[in-house]
Amino acid sequence: MTTVTTRTRETTAPAGPPAPPPARPRRRGEVTPVARGVWPLLVPAMVVTLALVVLPVLYTVWLSVSDLRRDGTNAGFVGLDNFARMAQSPEFWNSVRVTLVLFVVCLVVETVLGIALGYLMSIDVPGRKIFQGLMLIPAITASVAVALVWMLIYDPTLGAANQILTAVGLDPVVWLGDPDIALWSIALVDVWQWTPFMALIIAAGIRSLPAEPFEAASIDGASGWRKALHVGLPLLTPVISVAMLLRTVDLVRFFDTVYIMTQGGPVNSTNTLNVYGYRAAFIDQQTSYAAALQLSLLLLVVVMAGAFTLWRRRRSIDH
Repeated sequence: MTTVTTRTRETTAPAGPPAPPPARPRRRGEVTPVARGVWPLLVPAMVVTLALVVLPVLYTVWLSVSDLRRDGTNAGFVGLDNFARMAQSPEFWNSVRVTLVLFVVCLVVETVLGIALGYLMSIDVPGRKIFQGLMLIPAITASVAVALVWMLIYDPTLGAANQILTAVGLDPVVWLGDPDIALWSIALVDVWQWTPFMALIIAAGIRSLPAEPFEAASIDGASGWRKALHVGLPLLTPVISVAMLLRTVDLVRFFDTVYIMTQGGPVNSTNTLNVYGYRAAFIDQQTSYAAALQLSLLLLVVVMAGAFTLWRRRRSIDH
């Protein structure tokens, strides 16, 4: 019996380059080389921000705690006297009420209509892009031009709004001269102008939704409304919250359309906080008091935007 032994030759792979040494942990506060190269590029933007944002805010704070008179002289530091006067002014609280009413009404209506219109804009039909471009015309039109056009529509004698009411057998309405109607007339203008903007954002969010959750809901026998309410709407909430945040900042500081159409009247029924501050500064020439009003407006914007941001973060953590 012959035993054959087969010797296999072991082959070894060529040695590769040596492994790099482990990275040294970065110390707290240490500036990386990349950061050193980025900082010089940020300096121009920081200078512009300082000149256009920080310095005007600091100057406004100084004006609010001083007494700048009509002749241009400053009587010096007066503390919180302007804020105390503001808190005791019925006109100030009326302007806050008007601002909040206009904010709530416009935001709710624009969001609801924006969701409905955004769904229609998300449907892939011929001419969809042309339709979207036409829908954006009100949003990209200057607010002054929009206000002038709607003033013609609201004209008591020649306006299209009263002609339509007369054609259906209703009495004409003084749209901008009646204290009970003027604010709602302003709200209608804002809804007409900015609902397409909300719809475009929401339509983009609808087109980016994944199809798998809707397919799973269809397999479970969910109807179209149930899929929209229990699947589509929760997935679309981050997009809707961003659109609402953008409109919140604009609505709280609402000024141009109101001032062109009513200048805060009649009887202060459309006197928003921004319009009130403008009138105090440039008509009544109470600069220091107007600075206090504008700081209160800034605080209101920060609070509203911060509330929306906090709500978005809590929802993202919950989901």
